[in-house]
Amino acid sequence: MRLLIFLAALTTCLARDIPSNLQRFYDTVKNAGPCTGDNLLQDGFFDQDDSTNEWSYCDRNFTGRGLYIKGPGTDLANMDIDCDGDQQNADPRCLGSSDTQPATAFRRQVQQLSNITDLNASIHPYVVLGNVGHVTFDPRDHGIEPLSVVAVVCGGQLIYGIWGDINGNDRMPLVGEASLALATACFGDSMTGSNGHDEPDVLYLAFAGPNAVPRTANWAARSYEEFEASITALGDALVARI
Repeated sequence: MRLLIFLAALTTCLARDIPSNLQRFYDTVKNAGPCTGDNLLQDGFFDQDDSTNEWSYCDRNFTGRGLYIKGPGTDLANMDIDCDGDQQNADPRCLGSSDTQPATAFRRQVQQLSNITDLNASIHPYVVLGNVGHVTFDPRDHGIEPLSVVAVVCGGQLIYGIWGDINGNDRMPLVGEASLALATACFGDSMTGSNGHDEPDVLYLAFAGPNAVPRTANWAARSYEEFEASITALGDALVARI
C-alpha cells in the first residue's frame, strides 16, 4: 500500500503545473500567427497526412535559445506516437504502429552516455524533431544537441522530454511526434501506436546549447517516472530562463 501511495504521489509530482513565464510564452506564440521572416527557420511541413503544409520550425521570441513548432493561425502542433528504439519489453500499445523502427536516430549518442543500447519509447519521454528527405531540417544547425531537454506543454501541464529521434523520409514531411511514454504522460493510456492527439495545441520547446543535455540522467531507468524524475531539475532550470 505504501508503495502504491508513493508511486501515485510521484506520478502526480511529475505532472507539473505550467509556470507563469512559460504560460505567457505559450499564449504569445500561439496567438502570434505563422512564423515569417527571420523568425522562420524552415517551413513546408504537415502535422498529419490530411493537413496542409503550413507548419514550420520557428524561434520567434526565442532566438538563439532554442526553437519550437508552429502552425497557421493559432495552431501549434499535434502529437503523433513514435514507438522506435529498443523493443525489449515494449508496451503492447505500440503493436498497432505500422512504421516502428528498431533504432532511434541517436542510438550511438545514447550508448556514449549510458550502458543501454537505445531509447525505449515505453520508458523515455522523447520528442521527434528534425526532418530528412523531401524537406530537410536539422535542429543541430540551430544549436540543439541530440538528447537535449525539450519542454512539452500538453493537456494543460508541463512534461519534460528529450530530443530522441528524427522524422524519416516520408511522402509528406511531418512534425509533431513523441514517444508513447511522453504521450501517455500528456494524455493518458488512450494513446497507442496508432492513436495520438490530433488537436494542434501542443508546444514542443527545444533548448539550445550543450548544457541542455542531461548527461547524468537515469538512462537505465525501468519506468517513465524514474527517468522523468532524473531530468526534472535541469528542465526546471531551463524553463526558469524563458
